[in-house]
Amino acid sequence: MNNTAAVLILVFLALTFLMSSYEKIANWNSTKMWLKGLFAQTFLKNVIPIVTGILLAFELLAGILCLVGVFELYWNGGRMTGFYGAVFSCIALLFMLFGQRLVKDYDGARTIAIYFVPAILAVFLLS
Repeated sequence: MNNTAAVLILVFLALTFLMSSYEKIANWNSTKMWLKGLFAQTFLKNVIPIVTGILLAFELLAGILCLVGVFELYWNGGRMTGFYGAVFSCIALLFMLFGQRLVKDYDGARTIAIYFVPAILAVFLLS
C-alpha cells in the first residue's frame, strides 16, 4: 500500500502515452499533415516526420515502461522500470513543450506543464 501514489501516477502516465502513441500510429498521415501546418514557419518544417517519429518512440517507450513499472512495483517492490518510464515521460513532455513554445501556443504549453507535474512527481517518488 505504500506505493499507491506511485502506482496511480504510473497508470496515469501509461494511459496518457499509450493512447497518444496509438492515436499517432492510427492517424499517422493526418497527424503528420497537421504538424506540418503547425510548424510551417519554424526550422522544423522539413523534418516533421522524423521528429514525430522520435516523439512517438519516446511516448511509446514511456507508456510501456510505466505500465511494466506498475506490475514490477506489485510483484517485487522494484522501482527501476517505473522510474525510467517517468523519466521518459518527462523527456517526451519536454519535447512537446519545446514544440508548443516554438509555435507560440502558450495554452498548449500550459497544458503540457500540467502533465509534467505528475511525471516529475513520479520521478521523485520512484528515485
